[in-house]
Amino acid sequence: MSARYHPTFLSLLVLLSGLSLPSVAFGQLTAEDFINRGMDEKAGAQFDQAITNFTNAIELDPKSAEAYYCRGMVKTFKGDEDGAIADFSKAIELNPKDARFYSKRGDAMRAKGDSDGAIADFTKVIELNPNDAIAYFNRGEAKQTKGDQDGAITDLTKAIELKPTDANAYILRGIDKMVKGDLDGATADYSTAIKLNPKYSIAYYDRGRVRQLKGDLDGAIIDYSKTIELNPNYADAYYSRGNAKKAKGDQAGADADFAQAAKLGGR
Repeated sequence: MSARYHPTFLSLLVLLSGLSLPSVAFGQLTAEDFINRGMDEKAGAQFDQAITNFTNAIELDPKSAEAYYCRGMVKTFKGDEDGAIADFSKAIELNPKDARFYSKRGDAMRAKGDSDGAIADFTKVIELNPNDAIAYFNRGEAKQTKGDQDGAITDLTKAIELKPTDANAYILRGIDKMVKGDLDGATADYSTAIKLNPKYSIAYYDRGRVRQLKGDLDGAIIDYSKTIELNPNYADAYYSRGNAKKAKGDQAGADADFAQAAKLGGR
């Protein structure tokens, strides 16, 4: 090849190599690129930067339900429930068949104290995925907040049926049973939670409260003591144990527990 053709050949090589490079080399980031960046920043708790990147993704692709969903997630981490609900609602508008969007909006509504809104969203999740144990758990918790113990027990029982190893579901159902006066049922649920997770301090504490209500002071003291062993800074456990000891006539032991509760900022 003669020398006069070299510049044209080299120019062609440069052009071809440029076409083969990824678009990001020229600063042409896609909406997906910004979403990926935002997810990395979310994982690193860089929430403001993550929101900026998800917003950039939305500007590039206003119909990206995923971008709105991801931005809503980060807003919940920042405590901006209103902003999160707005983003989840937009994601639902763009893709009404994605159960994740309803689930997270339900969480945000529950955080705001809107139990009815949360129940409606968790119901939609169940409609889309009838085997979602978490959705039944969440709806049961929202119903419990509204004082609907029967509805909560029904949902939590379904959650347990779908995921029988969830100690939290037994704890929550035990609370509803205790409120309804089913002390034996509550004790059974707390005992199952302890069996599933022997280091679950709140399960011992709640079982201790039920035992105390049933008049089993020795059993209550054992459970409160186990709670304190697992969580030495749990002021209510000292206070409750103090009450049980006082009821047994152990005033010195009760005073020591009351003093420790007060030291930890309890009653």
